Amino acid sequence: MTEIVRIGIIGIGNIGSRHAGYLSRGEIQGAQLVAVCDIDPAKLKDAARFGTSLRQYATAAAMLADPGVDAVIIATPHYAHPTLAAAALRAGKHVLSEKPVGVYTQAVHEPLEVAAQHPELTYALMYNQRMNPMYQKARALVQDGTIGELRRSNWIITDWYRSQSYYDSGGWRATWAGEGGGVLLNQDPHQLDLWQWICGMPARVMGFAYCGKRRDVEVETEATAYVEYPNGATGVFVTTTTETPGTNRFEVVGSKGTMVIEDQRLRLRLNQVDEATWNRTYTGGFGQPESQEEQLDVVFDADSGHAKIVQNFVDHIRTGAPLMAPASEGLRGLSISNAIYLSAWTGAWVPLPIDEARFLAALNERRAQSVFKPTPGRRLDTRGSY
Repeated sequence: MTEIVRIGIIGIGNIGSRHAGYLSRGEIQGAQLVAVCDIDPAKLKDAARFGTSLRQYATAAAMLADPGVDAVIIATPHYAHPTLAAAALRAGKHVLSEKPVGVYTQAVHEPLEVAAQHPELTYALMYNQRMNPMYQKARALVQDGTIGELRRSNWIITDWYRSQSYYDSGGWRATWAGEGGGVLLNQDPHQLDLWQWICGMPARVMGFAYCGKRRDVEVETEATAYVEYPNGATGVFVTTTTETPGTNRFEVVGSKGTMVIEDQRLRLRLNQVDEATWNRTYTGGFGQPESQEEQLDVVFDADSGHAKIVQNFVDHIRTGAPLMAPASEGLRGLSISNAIYLSAWTGAWVPLPIDEARFLAALNERRAQSVFKPTPGRRLDTRGSY
């Protein structure tokens, strides 16, 4: 068993600083923050608040050459995630990447292939909301057949409010060349991951994405998707960063009942008879199966997921504990968002698995026209924004 996992953070901006905070306070058992890396000298200077003994690097290559770093957390803008992950794995480092795993699925194959060549190394994702007991319970209710055959899923997630000043806080933000997308790629990787983690992958996607709506940005601030599952079930996903007060309502309907997560509460209502059985045997015309609400003892936890993912990452390295968010699973949610974009751009259904080359060609057209904003980067107070 590895005694202590020595961690370096690549990118010490908003989210990198959050990770540095709890690591430097010793809140992750079996781990120690030993190094930070950023191309911005001002951010490196500020990182001294996390420990004056931290080694500081101006390039990722320099940090990856440090034999005193066992693992890295990648907290850079999105396009660099798979590139840095591949380089870190080749350097013999364990990798925990911030979401998304990449901007487009084709870029993610390289680090996954390197990881497959090095089974002794761990490659994980910061899907912190997988650590929420309520979403874990929701997954179990679908996976174990409690709600029966999947019929429909709806997620309205419009409480990711972001002001123009947020988008103006970095020149790379909300540009096709710098960030690669908007609400679907920045905020919603969490929900898109949970959606497929709980309900499974859809077979095809119809998407609508609205770029620059109510904000001076290149990318989408609002999107709606309609999906169909292999068994004929349907799903709808609605999201925006411009609505307040927003909504976060996730509803999953099965043949045996319905569950709803809203207002940090999970409600489950089950039919006494499976709908398919009722429909096949009932002869009374009007009528429906009786149902009742089930009492569930589960607590919503939206605050501690980041640290819990890091602890799980460290535990997996040290003791082989099951990994909650393997990087390979990041392809699933990313392929859904890529499909929503491609459908919106082409006005047509997009089947899954996605045509990766076609998506990249369409994305590159937008990257070629993209313009970085002349905005000096600044760190924001991110409390309550996850």
